[in-house]
Amino acid sequence: MSNVTAERRVEQDWWPHAIPENVTWGEGLYAETAQIFRFMRSKRQPAVELGKHVSLYAGVSFALGENGSCKIGDFTLLNGALIMADERIEIGRHVLVSWNVGIADSDFHPIDAAQRRIDTFALAPFYKDRPPRPVLKTAPVIIEDNVWIGMNAVILKGVTIGENSIVAAGSVVSKSVPANVVVAGNPAVIVKHLQ
Repeated sequence: MSNVTAERRVEQDWWPHAIPENVTWGEGLYAETAQIFRFMRSKRQPAVELGKHVSLYAGVSFALGENGSCKIGDFTLLNGALIMADERIEIGRHVLVSWNVGIADSDFHPIDAAQRRIDTFALAPFYKDRPPRPVLKTAPVIIEDNVWIGMNAVILKGVTIGENSIVAAGSVVSKSVPANVVVAGNPAVIVKHLQ
């Protein structure tokens, strides 16, 4: 059972478009709206793999670049999260991702000031001499099973969050987190070890 039809449409959806063809899912998918996929530009097949009984509530958004992909494990719930992948984001099974969480596998703009300036020209839709975008650094994000990520947390490129760990609300995670801990703050640090 699912609220997504065989035609890839969400039942009673106000968004007029179907779920993109490069999104796959297991039984029991709940998607509040197909608008969740409006920023997908990925050419990968599949670009998004959703496990069994995944729940995608209001405000979730998949912003995937041309080569971006995302895999989400069984019984994972996302509520208002922004998934931004130019390469790869993997979210395990039984993971809870709260409101306004941002997960990004790239900085999405160059660190170097001169390159960042070029990027502003490249991103201006009506600039007649648009250069190509500078090369951006990416690194996969891996969130292991049974992780809870609190509201307004940010998970940055190259981070792995270990099994059973908790990321406190408002944390900025820029380094990997071991299993069975609670991290909090900006930058996030271990504040508790879990049994």
